[in-house]
Amino acid sequence: MLRVCVLRLLGRAGTGRVSLLEDSRPRHYCSDSPGNRDLAGDGRAYFTTPIFYVNAAPHIGHLYSALLADALCRHRRLLVPPAAATRFSPGTDEHGLKIQQAAATAGLTPTELCDRVSAQFQQLFQKAGISSTDFIRTTEARHRLAVQHFWGVLKAQGLLYKGLYEGWYCASDECFLPETKVAWQPGPSGDSCPVSLESGHPVSWTKEENYIFRLSEFRKPLQRWLWGNPQAITPEPFQHAVLQWLEEDLPDLSVSRRSSHLHWGIPVPGDDSQTIYVWLDALVNYLTVIGYPNSEFKSWWPATSHIIGKDILKFHAIYWPALLLGAGMSPPHRIYVHSHWTVSGQKMSKSLGNVVDPRTCLDRYTVDGFRYFLLRQGVPNWDCDYYDEKVVKLLDSELADALGGLLNRCTANKINPSGTYPAFCTTCFPSEPGLVGPSVRAQTEDYALVSAVTTLPKQVADHYDNFQIYKALEAVSTCVRQTNGFVQRHAPWKLNWESPVDAPWLGTVLHVALECLRVFGTLLQPVTPNLADKLLSRLGVSARERSIGELHFLPRFYGHPCPFEGRRLGPETGLLFPRLDQSKTWLVKAHRT
Repeated sequence: MLRVCVLRLLGRAGTGRVSLLEDSRPRHYCSDSPGNRDLAGDGRAYFTTPIFYVNAAPHIGHLYSALLADALCRHRRLLVPPAAATRFSPGTDEHGLKIQQAAATAGLTPTELCDRVSAQFQQLFQKAGISSTDFIRTTEARHRLAVQHFWGVLKAQGLLYKGLYEGWYCASDECFLPETKVAWQPGPSGDSCPVSLESGHPVSWTKEENYIFRLSEFRKPLQRWLWGNPQAITPEPFQHAVLQWLEEDLPDLSVSRRSSHLHWGIPVPGDDSQTIYVWLDALVNYLTVIGYPNSEFKSWWPATSHIIGKDILKFHAIYWPALLLGAGMSPPHRIYVHSHWTVSGQKMSKSLGNVVDPRTCLDRYTVDGFRYFLLRQGVPNWDCDYYDEKVVKLLDSELADALGGLLNRCTANKINPSGTYPAFCTTCFPSEPGLVGPSVRAQTEDYALVSAVTTLPKQVADHYDNFQIYKALEAVSTCVRQTNGFVQRHAPWKLNWESPVDAPWLGTVLHVALECLRVFGTLLQPVTPNLADKLLSRLGVSARERSIGELHFLPRFYGHPCPFEGRRLGPETGLLFPRLDQSKTWLVKAHRT
């Protein structure tokens, strides 16, 4: 978790007192809005999660951030191959006073603690199928080099100065607090003690010399950036919140702590008495991954999308862009912001004992099942709630019954004894609705299904671009229900392959349903990669036929040849997704008949 020290100069209301110890030469930095930048001209895209603080084991909120980034990244790879044009990195934030103190409490060195917890994150992401191309740790040598170089650039621009700060400091939250955010409450001994109003953690009065960044000079440049880029921060309410913050003064920021107090971090270049503050150290990780300060990083920046939780919005939408502008760089392309997860209506908390272990959930609901649940139910605009019954109900309904049942019906030996992709009959299902004739069997609702599935890939892509993956999955689920309605309406199990009247229409019904399933499987790859692979393999769709860019639905309906027509289906692989509620397994059996 990133934390910040907010400083106000003497004479302003608020946090403490700062006296200037040294100034620097005049500043020169990029203050103009970079304009509405798209991704790199060669199609490159770079996705990041926050780097996660190693003070505790990962929970479902951490996994949710990683899954959102993973789905965005996978979707882009399906749109713009090859995969080499896309980079994606999560990581761990391993410096700071809390790590220093937690290690001492556990009887470990800071390195031992960081190695242990970082490994837990890496193991979780590997288990959950996170398709990252890197994993950054802030204790790596490459990161130390990047941070110290970035510091040197800010220093050369005259954007850092030394100041003496006095104010309330919360060690647990690693931040300075204004007087208005401190309250006095009874402590363990009964005496009144100062605590943070927001977290309830104790605070202490601190006076120390720090390096300070001239954030106050960047209010107007940041406003111009956001005014010129209405989708820079998505969803829109978060962009509006940042613009509201920028209506107020921006106080300068402390960017170091004295080394005698905080030794577990990166030393300030040329001044071993100071340690670079943990949140500045952490933000630079996004540059480290793409090779900064070597010139190669320029081909990936600013074609960058940050996926973050709402609690660190200010750090990524104000402090980070200001630091980048100060270093002569552009802000990132997009900042996608999501809300948090509660458990049965309560905030996750160690004290309440309700922290959900994502590794247990991946075992209980399967990897694809839990990925689907979090991305289907997670709405970035507001907090979402987790409880076991909700997961079971959703997965049984949408994956086991609706999608799995549809696949089982259309590939079952009783209905499809040849085990092939049947032919489409244009006289049974003409391209123009309303035609009549002895062979025409298509109904008005059938044309509505074809229209819905034809436009589905574009609809899904728009939802991904707007950071509404849950809406993309809702759109797919709606079409799955429509397809089930189509199959139920025409009841292919009542038709006879031996009948010259029934056979063309029976083949057409199965062809349409299999084509719908091919689209669903292709579009579900970013969310449920293993399940989608199983579905597409059952349909006989090869690996080179699974990109969204090459997805052409029901070509025979539109007068084009279909490469799948007559092709043998893939081998039987059993249930696509077994029901979790075993008391209702009869539903699965019903769908297989």
